[in-house]
Amino acid sequence: MTIQTDASTARVTLLHQMGREGPGHLWLYAGHVAKIEGQPVAGDVVDVVTPAGRFYGRGFYNPESKIRVRFLTFDDIPIDEPFWLERMRQAVRLRQRIVTNSTAYRLIHGEGDRLPGLIVDRYDQALVMQTLAFGMDRRKAMLADLLAEVTGLKTIYLRNDPKSRTLEGLPLERGFAKGSGATTVEITEGQAIFRVDMESGQKTGWFCDQRENRLAAARYANGAEVLEAFCHTGAFGIHAALAGAVSVEGLDVSEDSLVIAREHARRNRVESRCHYRAGDAFDELRALIKTGKRYDMVMLDPPAFARSQQAVPKALTGYKDINLLGIRLTKPEGFLVTSSCSHHISDMQFWDAIRLAARDAKREVRLIEQRGQSGDHPILASMPETRYLKCLILQIF
Repeated sequence: MTIQTDASTARVTLLHQMGREGPGHLWLYAGHVAKIEGQPVAGDVVDVVTPAGRFYGRGFYNPESKIRVRFLTFDDIPIDEPFWLERMRQAVRLRQRIVTNSTAYRLIHGEGDRLPGLIVDRYDQALVMQTLAFGMDRRKAMLADLLAEVTGLKTIYLRNDPKSRTLEGLPLERGFAKGSGATTVEITEGQAIFRVDMESGQKTGWFCDQRENRLAAARYANGAEVLEAFCHTGAFGIHAALAGAVSVEGLDVSEDSLVIAREHARRNRVESRCHYRAGDAFDELRALIKTGKRYDMVMLDPPAFARSQQAVPKALTGYKDINLLGIRLTKPEGFLVTSSCSHHISDMQFWDAIRLAARDAKREVRLIEQRGQSGDHPILASMPETRYLKCLILQIF
């Protein structure tokens, strides 16, 4: 396979000197562009220069997106086959070091792997790829070929259905980029066995970002009565049961998800201890409080409450309220495992919401573990957006 070098034929001039000592943020917004020389179209590689005309970086251009340029490099190097191969190999080498005891993990984490707009998850012998930026999407066939080369895998499924693609001017699509076959894959995670639906499951089929948190939380579950709210397909609770929980009560608004949760319980031979029912978590938790029921461990893994900065105040109220309910349902010396996947909510804002909840519940809370996304979702120092998941393991008194 021969890959042409992506030569930059256009220049984008910064409105202001960005003022950096090292590599900067990988997104250049339209408001920071002073002028464009040449006639670049969506997905072209362009050079970005300072107001004085000095080279600043090189990346993908998209006139339809608020993110006008997604930087690939801040060095004056060609975007060619060696560039793509080395970035992918760096990603693979990291996972070889940090991922253990699981056949499901994120192989390429977009900006976190300095490949903006490219997501690749591995599920056993299959890869699921998302090209969320126009520049990556234009090269998806080439990217699939290179992924097959660096991993040795022959099956790559394309999950290009996130709504964020419409902001890039891209259509929504699903299908095999390479290979064919079943779109359901069995994966292992610690002691557990789960079924991943690459075609229809959430995200690319599985929440790999919570893998390490699920395994960590399970260490506190031996002998516990567990309540798992927003349980989805039951992964947190299944791990708890395998670690010795005497019972797991799962709640989720989606009956379709609960069908899979029950299947997961059967596959892991813990169905006698795992019971699920559909319902709104806020309503169900309030009802449980009224009955006087209390648990040794309460798990809260809600969807993102804040999908924009404008939604933060309402989201913080939601986080405070759900954690208030969780704290009230936890026995003295019990554990609350609580998460937020809203990157607009900072660690301190999330912690403050929990402290306010503890105050209103008139309970004492101490932090046992402060956790985040699994290591296969690396955080780029120059991009706060790559740090989004918060997971706290708390003891309640």
